[in-house]
Amino acid sequence: MSDWAGLAWLVVLLAANAFFVGAEFAVIAAKRSRIEPLADGGSKRAKTSLYAMENATLMLATCQLGITVCSLMILLVSEPALHHLLEGPLGFVGLPAAAVSGVSFAIALLVVTYLHVVLGEMVPKNISFSLPDKAVLLLAPPLVFISKVISPIIRGMNAIANGILRLTGVEPKAEATSAYTLDEVATIVAESTKTGMLSDHSGALSAAFDFTTKTVADVTISLENLVTLPEDATPRDVQQAVTQRGFSRYVLVNETGDPTGYVHIKDLLDADDGEGDYPVPPRRIRSLVALTDTVDLEDALATLRATGTHLAKVTNTVGDTTGVLFLEDIIEELVGEVRDATTRH
Repeated sequence: MSDWAGLAWLVVLLAANAFFVGAEFAVIAAKRSRIEPLADGGSKRAKTSLYAMENATLMLATCQLGITVCSLMILLVSEPALHHLLEGPLGFVGLPAAAVSGVSFAIALLVVTYLHVVLGEMVPKNISFSLPDKAVLLLAPPLVFISKVISPIIRGMNAIANGILRLTGVEPKAEATSAYTLDEVATIVAESTKTGMLSDHSGALSAAFDFTTKTVADVTISLENLVTLPEDATPRDVQQAVTQRGFSRYVLVNETGDPTGYVHIKDLLDADDGEGDYPVPPRRIRSLVALTDTVDLEDALATLRATGTHLAKVTNTVGDTTGVLFLEDIIEELVGEVRDATTRH
């Protein structure tokens, strides 16, 4: 191979090295939340990028093998070619013949190392970190193709590496971490608010983070603080309660004070005059969902939404009723005070 061909290979190998370095950091830095919408929209590049992110260890092994091969080829092919090309000019500057080879080798090694580090490593790494989503869409498809071509080699090497990790007590991860934890998001919001980049005047963001740590017990209304009606209450009793207290919903309790259901004033608006002095018909009584006071508040909200109810009977771990949970009290934890439109002020 001629010396000039060796220099041409230097350009090719530097470009290949840059590709593998850029692809390696792009797979790690790209955010899944930004790639998934593109994949759902039919983008083949995005779908391939998601595959690469979901098989991160395989992709990283491919990149590491590619970087290693490129680096060795540069030292074996390109560095000797540059070394030989420099010997001629250095021989005309009066250097002793014994020193020409050593000086040309040192210069060639410095030049090749500089190009390899700057163009083959730092530039692609910084580009991938600055534009991770664009980088992964561009670089993931050819990387996945290469990984599939050499998959037997890569999977063998990857299995050995994972085995060594497990021996040291570390469980390998196949997918890159591309989402933030709740604590990380809370820290980002807090820092952004502190520096003035984000405003949370209503406190909704802070409330959302606190919401995830609360349980049903934190917002349950105890039985002694409830405005209740006996389970044999009549529509007229409910209307009188609305007139006096203003609430639109009333919990019905049995003789022992245990909640058995609730009535909403709108369910009684079309009641016949003859029903006014008789107990509210069962068809007009809404059921209560049963929840334990240790249930997470967000799970309780999901249960109420799924069942279409606004109230739930709350029990402790031994089954004793401790109170009633109102949907509006859950919502207040997120958006602030919510007033019943009929409540007397």
